Amino acid sequence: MTAAQIGILAAIVVYLAAMVYVGFYFSKKGAGESADEFYLGGRKLGPLVTAMSAEASDMSSWLLMGLPGVAYLSGIADAGWTAIGLAVGTYLNWLIVAKRLRRYSVACGAITIPDFFSRRYEDKKNILMCIAAIVILIFFIPYTASGFKAVGTLFNSLFGVDYHLAMIAGAVVIVGYTVMGGFLAVSTTDLIQSIVMSIALVIIVFFGIHTAGGWDVVMNNAKSMAGYLSMTQLHDMATGGSTSYGLITIFSTMAWGLGYFGMPHILLRFMAIENEDKLKVSRRIASIWVVISMFVAILIGMIGYSVSKTGSIPLFASSSESETVIIRLADLLSRNGFLTSVIAGVVLAGILACTMSTADSQL
Repeated sequence: MTAAQIGILAAIVVYLAAMVYVGFYFSKKGAGESADEFYLGGRKLGPLVTAMSAEASDMSSWLLMGLPGVAYLSGIADAGWTAIGLAVGTYLNWLIVAKRLRRYSVACGAITIPDFFSRRYEDKKNILMCIAAIVILIFFIPYTASGFKAVGTLFNSLFGVDYHLAMIAGAVVIVGYTVMGGFLAVSTTDLIQSIVMSIALVIIVFFGIHTAGGWDVVMNNAKSMAGYLSMTQLHDMATGGSTSYGLITIFSTMAWGLGYFGMPHILLRFMAIENEDKLKVSRRIASIWVVISMFVAILIGMIGYSVSKTGSIPLFASSSESETVIIRLADLLSRNGFLTSVIAGVVLAGILACTMSTADSQL
């Protein structure tokens, strides 16, 4: 194992150990003494933890891989309208749903979303509860499994560790702190993970701009490509031309934001805040973080293309390749010494944080 790999591994191991410790800490604080404590943390989340845990659990690895990958290949239109739709959906979910759900769930004593449906609509036979639970199981089992898969893929590509062994180890860590500490542990680790994700974004932006040759170079490269900086055109990396981005496509892309109103792992945060009056603070924190983080992620896609033009990383031609732009930049960063390899490890821990924050909340 090289010095760079040791530095990266050290940063990731410290991060994973911290997640397990959080679970252990809350298990000692009595997180599993009652169903209300385990599933909703006794409804005592602060506004910061509520906001950041909700958004970290939502973004998943899409924020650090999918969104930069789209921007890298096709410019800002597709990524930009998606980000706008998600930002609007985030804000409206906090504005319209949060206080009502918090108030009604307390009034009827519900601690899960399926439980809420049955109690709120006085379903004595619990038919609504069963339907909601089945829907969650059907769609969340593969989603959560994909999070475990991402952990295995990351360790396999970085260190050559057996894919299945890495996946199982990642699953043990995530399930471990989730089971030990319950909702409070998951929400606290999500807060930490949102911080790690933010640090990863900032590091890659500055390193990428430096490697590309400066901000002016990044902008000049973007301007030189047809439709790359347009909100009504898509750049075609294969032909070098552009295609129109019509009104129907814009509305379809923005419709991503509608999904927020039905995501149980986000809705539970509304139910768990200590006071409904603090939801306004949470809404502001969540909305600002989402807007800034998605803007920076799109910017990383643009920067990544300029770094490719220097020959420091490959020029990607497909979405599966372009989604690895942050991993490639982190690998490039790790080659500058042990200290930078540790910093690169923090960036890669940010990718893990995206994956784990979603998987633990879904669990």
